[in-house]
Amino acid sequence: MPTSPIALTSADYVTAVQGLITHITDTQGEAIGRAADIIAASLADGGVLQAFGSGHSEAASMELAGRAGGLIATNRIALRDIVLFGGEPAEVLADPKSERDPVLARRIYDLVKAQPKDVFVVTSQSGGNGSVVEMAHIAKAEGHPVVAITSLAHTAGITSRHHSGRKLFELADVVIDNGAPHGDSVLPLPDGGSVCAVSSIGNALIAQLLTAETVIRLLDRGIRPDVYLSANIAGGDVSNDDAEARYAGRIRRSAS
Repeated sequence: MPTSPIALTSADYVTAVQGLITHITDTQGEAIGRAADIIAASLADGGVLQAFGSGHSEAASMELAGRAGGLIATNRIALRDIVLFGGEPAEVLADPKSERDPVLARRIYDLVKAQPKDVFVVTSQSGGNGSVVEMAHIAKAEGHPVVAITSLAHTAGITSRHHSGRKLFELADVVIDNGAPHGDSVLPLPDGGSVCAVSSIGNALIAQLLTAETVIRLLDRGIRPDVYLSANIAGGDVSNDDAEARYAGRIRRSAS
């Protein structure tokens, strides 16, 4: 490997990630369990897990909804839904700071046509952008339980961009701390700043732990949940298509 002029190595990043994993497994088990209780109860009652995250936090929604080894009764919500499903021109999202706009959340929520028994899992590193806070606010107002995945360290260091001044963790029934630092990246640079973010890794771990704990609880109830097979194995498409048909009109799948 090429040498670096500063005392910074990729091994330092691995060490930081290992610390993050330890934080989640050692301190967030109770919160993950309570969230899984809520999700399992929703799915057992015929509900759907509605997963929302903007920016890079959408990766957590992709871990929860529509992937191999995951629950089929899940729906990924994204800002681009207003273009894909709402008929708006792509220019609506031309501003890279669109995630700060709370007005978008109402338009996105209305497109979901969520049922009262659905549960919302909302992910945001900072927990302060307008669309994320507004989505949690709307979901709560509509009677849905809300699970938040966020960084408590990051959210403590920012001012909410939502007009209410509130942050995601203040609206959730259960808050899961992903352990990422304020600013997300973990390797300091010599003249200030830092590189190499960790929240996506922590969020992916939390999402998979939520899936595992939810499935355990459903099996304990005598319910075998519909689970995705990889579309890249024999029979995967047929199995997945048959299961998705049971949730027709309630879950959406797209190529992106």
